[in-house]
Amino acid sequence: MLMVSKAVAHPWMCDVLGHLTTRFYVGMFDDASYHFLYTVFNFVGASDEKGEKAMVDVRHVIEYLAEVTAGDLLEIKASLLKIGSKSITVRYEMNNLGRNELAATFECIYVLFDMKARKGLVLTDDLRAMAVQHLDPSPH
Repeated sequence: MLMVSKAVAHPWMCDVLGHLTTRFYVGMFDDASYHFLYTVFNFVGASDEKGEKAMVDVRHVIEYLAEVTAGDLLEIKASLLKIGSKSITVRYEMNNLGRNELAATFECIYVLFDMKARKGLVLTDDLRAMAVQHLDPSPH
Protein backbone atom coordinates (compact mmCIF):
# COMPACT_ATOMS: atom_id res chain seq x y z
CA MET A 1 0.00 0.00 0.00
CA LEU A 2 1.08 3.51 -0.79
CA MET A 3 1.03 6.13 1.98
CA VAL A 4 -1.01 9.03 0.60
CA SER A 5 -2.03 11.24 3.52
CA LYS A 6 -1.56 12.08 7.17
CA ALA A 7 -4.00 13.93 9.39
CA VAL A 8 -4.91 14.85 12.95
CA ALA A 9 -8.41 14.48 14.38
CA HIS A 10 -8.94 17.93 15.90
CA PRO A 11 -11.66 18.54 18.54
CA TRP A 12 -13.68 20.69 16.13
CA MET A 13 -13.85 17.71 13.74
CA CYS A 14 -15.69 15.57 16.29
CA ASP A 15 -19.43 15.07 16.62
CA VAL A 16 -21.63 15.34 19.70
CA LEU A 17 -20.49 11.87 20.77
CA GLY A 18 -16.84 12.91 20.74
CA HIS A 19 -15.86 10.95 17.63
CA LEU A 20 -14.55 12.10 14.27
CA THR A 21 -17.66 13.02 12.32
CA THR A 22 -18.51 11.50 8.95
CA ARG A 23 -17.91 14.72 7.02
CA PHE A 24 -14.25 14.68 8.09
CA TYR A 25 -13.69 10.99 7.35
CA VAL A 26 -14.91 11.69 3.81
CA GLY A 27 -12.77 14.83 3.58
CA MET A 28 -9.64 12.99 4.71
CA PHE A 29 -10.23 10.17 2.25
CA ASP A 30 -10.95 12.73 -0.48
CA ASP A 31 -7.65 14.52 0.22
CA ALA A 32 -5.86 11.17 0.09
CA SER A 33 -7.46 10.43 -3.29
CA TYR A 34 -5.89 13.53 -4.85
CA HIS A 35 -2.45 12.35 -3.74
CA PHE A 36 -3.14 8.85 -5.04
CA LEU A 37 -4.38 10.07 -8.45
CA TYR A 38 -1.33 12.33 -8.71
CA THR A 39 1.01 9.43 -7.92
CA VAL A 40 -0.62 7.05 -10.40
CA PHE A 41 -1.63 9.34 -13.28
CA ASN A 42 0.17 12.61 -12.55
CA PHE A 43 -3.29 14.22 -12.36
CA VAL A 44 -3.41 17.45 -10.38
CA GLY A 45 -6.84 18.30 -9.03
CA ALA A 46 -7.98 14.88 -10.32
CA SER A 47 -7.52 15.89 -13.96
CA ASP A 48 -4.89 15.76 -16.68
CA GLU A 49 -2.68 18.76 -17.39
CA LYS A 50 -5.07 20.08 -20.05
CA GLY A 51 -8.15 19.69 -17.85
CA GLU A 52 -9.78 17.55 -20.55
CA LYS A 53 -9.90 14.21 -18.72
CA ALA A 54 -10.51 13.59 -15.04
CA MET A 55 -11.12 10.72 -12.68
CA VAL A 56 -14.53 11.16 -11.07
CA ASP A 57 -15.94 9.29 -8.09
CA VAL A 58 -18.96 7.13 -8.89
CA ARG A 59 -19.14 4.87 -5.82
CA HIS A 60 -18.01 5.03 -2.20
CA VAL A 61 -18.12 2.37 0.50
CA ILE A 62 -16.91 3.34 3.97
CA GLU A 63 -16.46 0.97 6.89
CA TYR A 64 -15.92 2.44 10.35
CA LEU A 65 -13.89 -0.09 12.31
CA ALA A 66 -12.60 1.69 15.42
CA GLU A 67 -13.20 4.97 17.20
CA VAL A 68 -11.28 8.08 16.22
CA THR A 69 -11.28 10.84 18.82
CA ALA A 70 -9.72 14.28 19.23
CA GLY A 71 -5.95 14.20 19.07
CA ASP A 72 -5.64 10.91 17.20
CA LEU A 73 -2.93 10.83 14.54
CA LEU A 74 -4.10 9.24 11.32
CA GLU A 75 -2.33 7.87 8.29
CA ILE A 76 -4.09 6.85 5.08
CA LYS A 77 -2.66 4.31 2.66
CA ALA A 78 -4.07 3.29 -0.71
CA SER A 79 -3.92 0.36 -3.08
CA LEU A 80 -5.26 -0.06 -6.58
CA LEU A 81 -7.48 -3.14 -6.57
CA LYS A 82 -8.92 -3.28 -10.07
CA ILE A 83 -8.58 -1.72 -13.51
CA GLY A 84 -11.67 -1.85 -15.70
CA SER A 85 -12.30 -0.57 -19.21
CA LYS A 86 -13.33 2.92 -18.01
CA SER A 87 -12.73 2.70 -14.27
CA ILE A 88 -10.39 1.88 -11.44
CA THR A 89 -11.20 0.65 -7.93
CA VAL A 90 -9.06 1.88 -5.05
CA ARG A 91 -9.04 0.84 -1.40
CA TYR A 92 -7.93 3.29 1.27
CA GLU A 93 -7.08 2.34 4.85
CA MET A 94 -7.08 4.87 7.67
CA ASN A 95 -4.78 3.79 10.46
CA ASN A 96 -4.80 5.31 13.92
CA LEU A 97 -1.09 5.55 14.67
CA GLY A 98 -1.32 6.06 18.44
CA ARG A 99 -3.64 3.11 18.90
CA ASN A 100 -1.97 1.01 16.21
CA GLU A 101 -5.31 0.00 14.71
CA LEU A 102 -7.24 0.19 11.48
CA ALA A 103 -9.87 2.89 12.04
CA ALA A 104 -11.73 2.88 8.70
CA THR A 105 -11.61 1.72 5.12
CA PHE A 106 -12.86 3.54 2.05
CA GLU A 107 -13.34 1.88 -1.30
CA CYS A 108 -13.87 4.13 -4.30
CA ILE A 109 -14.62 3.50 -7.94
CA TYR A 110 -13.39 6.24 -10.27
CA VAL A 111 -14.38 6.60 -13.92
CA LEU A 112 -12.27 8.40 -16.51
CA PHE A 113 -14.44 11.33 -17.56
CA ASP A 114 -14.45 13.62 -20.58
CA MET A 115 -14.82 17.10 -19.06
CA LYS A 116 -16.27 18.64 -22.26
CA ALA A 117 -18.59 15.86 -23.42
CA ARG A 118 -19.53 15.07 -19.77
CA LYS A 119 -19.34 11.30 -20.23
CA GLY A 120 -17.15 8.35 -19.33
CA LEU A 121 -14.16 7.43 -21.46
CA VAL A 122 -12.30 4.20 -22.06
CA LEU A 123 -8.94 4.26 -20.28
CA THR A 124 -6.20 5.10 -22.77
CA ASP A 125 -3.31 2.69 -23.22
CA ASP A 126 -1.00 5.24 -21.55
CA LEU A 127 -3.24 5.60 -18.48
CA ARG A 128 -3.74 1.84 -18.26
CA ALA A 129 0.05 1.31 -18.36
CA MET A 130 0.49 3.86 -15.57
CA ALA A 131 -2.19 2.19 -13.47
CA VAL A 132 -0.85 -1.34 -13.95
CA GLN A 133 2.39 -0.29 -12.24
CA HIS A 134 0.37 0.34 -9.05
CA LEU A 135 -1.99 -2.64 -9.20
CA ASP A 136 -1.99 -4.53 -5.90
CA PRO A 137 -1.26 -8.20 -6.64
CA SER A 138 -2.51 -9.46 -3.28
CA PRO A 139 -6.04 -10.88 -2.98
CA HIS A 140 -8.57 -8.86 -0.96
